Amino acid sequence: KTFPPFQMRRKLSFDKRLIVSFQFSVGIRSLKLARNLVSPSLSCPFLLNWFFYAVSGWQIYICTRLTDIMAKKKKKGGPWGVVLILLVTAIVVMFCFAIYEWWLDRKSHFVRYEEFGIDIPVNYAIHGIDVSKYQNIIDWESVKGMNIGAVRIGFAFMKATEGLGNEDAFFERNWKKAKDAGMVRGAYHFFLATKSGKAQAENFIKSVNMVSGDLPPVLDIEQTYGVPTDKLKERALEWLETVRAYYGTVPMVYTNVEFYKKYLKDDFDKYPLWVAHYLQPERPRISRNWSFWQHSESGKVNGIVTKVDFNVFSGDSLEFRKLLMY
Repeated sequence: KTFPPFQMRRKLSFDKRLIVSFQFSVGIRSLKLARNLVSPSLSCPFLLNWFFYAVSGWQIYICTRLTDIMAKKKKKGGPWGVVLILLVTAIVVMFCFAIYEWWLDRKSHFVRYEEFGIDIPVNYAIHGIDVSKYQNIIDWESVKGMNIGAVRIGFAFMKATEGLGNEDAFFERNWKKAKDAGMVRGAYHFFLATKSGKAQAENFIKSVNMVSGDLPPVLDIEQTYGVPTDKLKERALEWLETVRAYYGTVPMVYTNVEFYKKYLKDDFDKYPLWVAHYLQPERPRISRNWSFWQHSESGKVNGIVTKVDFNVFSGDSLEFRKLLMY
């Protein structure tokens, strides 16, 4: 397709072209605003963002076509009709997404399992899970209420941020709903070794409002991304110290056994450790003390449609309470 001949378009004044372009821009921005107001935590934001970018890319072309149509038909109020159509469409689309999100919420409410679906280490008193956007909408009341063989979910870590500017699509919802359900909650940041530790800490601080009774903040560090070990350590320690100064508590480190042994040992021994090591019957195979052990990534919990990571706390309930923020 090609643009109409310039001779046809020039019948409209430059001022009118600017007005039409402005009106169409208002319509696009209204569509974006409606999306954010009605459902800011939709499960497919990447699709919506792709749509908005595509629309913006064609905006100039469409505006040009609109001016040609106006020149031919000479209808009064035509451009505002386009804006009205866009607004109505935005309302309808956002209503549909709101219904879809409500349906996902109801679906999670009715997810029930006979058991956790994994072997649970029996020598620990406090069990928990960790979640992110990949678990989609969670019914936290159902999570809190599940009790199989005297094993209950006593805490939940949730992904908050990643890198410099990303926040997990479901963090805000999970953070609030878990608290409302009476769940002890914790937040973690997925670390990118290629970026400034301080800037990543500021991203986490901006997103996470911690209160008394929450677990300490966690730095999730699993990959080097080709960054030299000394630089990786420097940036990770920068994140930990920035977060410690802001929240007034010692943050934790999450990683797997092999990564800790290879890149973090000694320099990070003063920080509480949350360690991942699967398919171990009793404890992770690491010599240093640890606070939390992620022992499985395929558990099942009421209120969560997908599989979920399972964890245990190393100590008793008194030690657990001492770890919480105050």
